[in-house]
Amino acid sequence: MSKETVFVSGASGFIALHTVKVLIEEGYKVVGSVRSTEKGENIKKLLKSDDFSYEIVPDIGKPGAFDEALQKHTEVTAFLHIASPFHFKITDPIKDLVEPAVEGTKNALKAIHKYGANVKRVVVTSSYAAIMDIEKVSSPEVVSTEETWNPITLEDASKDPIRGYLASKTFAEKAAWDFVKAEKPNFALSTVNPVYVFGPQAFAEEVKSELNTSSEIINAITKLKENDEIPSSSGFFIDVRDVAKAHLKAFSSEETIGQRLLMSDRFFVAQDILDIYHKNFPKEAAKSPKGTPGSGEKASEGAAKIDNSKTRKLLGFEFISLEKSVVDSISQIINAQNNK
Repeated sequence: MSKETVFVSGASGFIALHTVKVLIEEGYKVVGSVRSTEKGENIKKLLKSDDFSYEIVPDIGKPGAFDEALQKHTEVTAFLHIASPFHFKITDPIKDLVEPAVEGTKNALKAIHKYGANVKRVVVTSSYAAIMDIEKVSSPEVVSTEETWNPITLEDASKDPIRGYLASKTFAEKAAWDFVKAEKPNFALSTVNPVYVFGPQAFAEEVKSELNTSSEIINAITKLKENDEIPSSSGFFIDVRDVAKAHLKAFSSEETIGQRLLMSDRFFVAQDILDIYHKNFPKEAAKSPKGTPGSGEKASEGAAKIDNSKTRKLLGFEFISLEKSVVDSISQIINAQNNK
C-alpha cells in the first residue's frame, strides 16, 4: 500500500510539530513548509524519518507563497494549514496579525485549488478566538458552540494586539469558508478550533527557556518565587496531543467534512496549575507561592461556557486531563533543566 502524502504548513510550530509526529507514526508521508533550511533540517533531525521532507516558504502572506511547493508535490492528498502568526510583539495589529493570517490562508487555498489536483481534504487550524466574544468572557450565561462566531470587527481589531489576534483567526477562518463557497473547489474543508493549548513539546530538545505563548503559561508558574503574585491567566484548556489527533480525524473522516472542531476540555485559572505543581512536584514547588488552593473551581463559575459535545462525539476519544497535561509539561521542563 502506497503511503498518502499530507502537506503541513508551518511545520515547526508547537501544534504542527506534534501533528507531523503523529502523521509519521500513523504511516503517512509528510511535506512540511518552513521558513528556513535550518528549521527544516532541525525537524528532519528530530523525526529521524525518511517520510518527512520540507519546502521553504519564507512568508505565507506573499501572493503565490505555496504555488511552487504544491507544483513540486502533486502527490499531496491532504493539506493541513497550521501556520499563522501567534505572538503579541507587534506594532500594528492589522498589518502584523490580521493581514498575514488572512492572506496566508487565501494563498494556501488558491495554491491548492490551482496546483493541488489530488488534494481532497483541507484542514485550517483556526481557534476558539474565532468563536469567543471578548466582551462576554465573564458572562456565565453565555454558551459557545461549534456554530458560534466571534462578532469582532476590523475597527475593534486595531485597538490592541489581543483583539488583533482574535480578529486574525476570525477573519482567516471566514476567508477559508468564503473561498470554498465561492470557488467550489475539488477539496472539502474542515477547521480545528482549539482553546489554550497546553502539554509537552513534541520533542524534549525543543524545550527553551521561553516557550510558545500558551505553553509559557505553565512555564511561568514554575518560575514563581514565594512572594510573587499569582498570574491572572485563565481560560479554557486542551492538550496539544489531542489537537494533533483532531487534525488527523479532521481530514480522514467523512463525518468531519464541513465541520468546525471546537477543541476544549475544561476551564482553568493559574491557581489550578499551581495546585497541580505543588501536588506533583513538592520539592520543586517548595519555594513557590501557594495562593488559595482549590479556589479555581469557584472562579470557573463566573466565566462564559463552552458546549463542544458535537466535537467530542465526532472525535470519539477522551481528552487528556488538565492534571496530566500540566504534569507532563512540567516533567519535561524539569528534565530539560537537569540535563543542561
